[in-house]
Amino acid sequence: MSFIARQSVSLLRRLIKPNLATLIRAAKTTQPIILKNLSENPAPFCPDIAGDWTSAASQTTAGAPILFFLHGGGFLIGAPRLFRYVSRQFSRAGFDVFAPRYRLAPEHVFPAALTDVVQAYKALVSASPQPIVVAGDSAGGGLAISMMMKLRDDGVRLPKAAVLFSPWTDLAATGESMRLNEGKDAFFSRKIILLGARAFLAQARARDPRASPIYGDLAGLPPILAHVGADEVLRDDSTRLVDQARAVGVDAQIEIWPDVPHAWQLLPFLPEAAVSRQKAIEFLKERLAA
Repeated sequence: MSFIARQSVSLLRRLIKPNLATLIRAAKTTQPIILKNLSENPAPFCPDIAGDWTSAASQTTAGAPILFFLHGGGFLIGAPRLFRYVSRQFSRAGFDVFAPRYRLAPEHVFPAALTDVVQAYKALVSASPQPIVVAGDSAGGGLAISMMMKLRDDGVRLPKAAVLFSPWTDLAATGESMRLNEGKDAFFSRKIILLGARAFLAQARARDPRASPIYGDLAGLPPILAHVGADEVLRDDSTRLVDQARAVGVDAQIEIWPDVPHAWQLLPFLPEAAVSRQKAIEFLKERLAA
């Protein structure tokens, strides 16, 4: 992997990881101020859905597929407008991108986020005949799986495929990588994962499959591609998810990347970010074509 990726991991581990809880609190304070200067772009054919729309870059693209993008942030921080730079990367590949806004903890605890994204997806699929695919990073990756399980149970048209970047699928933090990668991970420790989970869950069980889809029934879900870092504490949230999906007949694939931080696809200065996104785009387009 690239020199810049290895150096970035080292820097993040020294400077960000020990101060992550403080940085998250600071982000929650400053985020509303930043968002005042960034207005949302609603979906043109469904303006009442809370979220941010980015049209496919090619103005001649008719009936472009919709990428339903679920941002991360541990269910504590983040907003679609702040991830617009990621949406633009996918729009340049020919996708109309919609990132739904969902409520954040601890002000709005589980299952508020799931309720919001399911409602947004249902409204979108009712308003548009365009094929839909899903992408999500970190908490958004786990939320994508939970959402698709709920949609399947409700008999709603499912997306054609989903790509997950370092998904958080086990809020009980039981994966072996939680212990093995405690000192390697550039961002997280098991303790900070559990603190974030408790803020989101409140009184709900960590093993509730609506919150931790790794404990749910994955049968009937669309094709899935997961990208995760080898040194992440969340690595086994991906490996176990893919193993369980394959066991019930889901077309599930995984790539484990060395020397990259959590959700590196969102770091534009890393060469590996562009490579991972391109592989995700190719996967989605192949499944759309099929």
